[in-house]
Amino acid sequence: MELRVEGMSCGHCARAVREAIVAACPGATVEVDLEAGVVTVEGTEDRGAVVRAVRNAGYEVEEEVLGDG
Repeated sequence: MELRVEGMSCGHCARAVREAIVAACPGATVEVDLEAGVVTVEGTEDRGAVVRAVRNAGYEVEEEVLGDG
């Protein structure tokens, strides 16, 4: 899943979001694109847990980014 996340502006932000998601969804693979403000999560289908983790880390999920497939 890909989520647009508001408020990430640096490497610390990216690390905080990545660590929060992995803590909530062990085994998930997380990539953060700071420029685009997009977080890609693979290995979990639990969108609610991912969104809660991002919010608990202090960031807001704006929307899910829909892919081509």
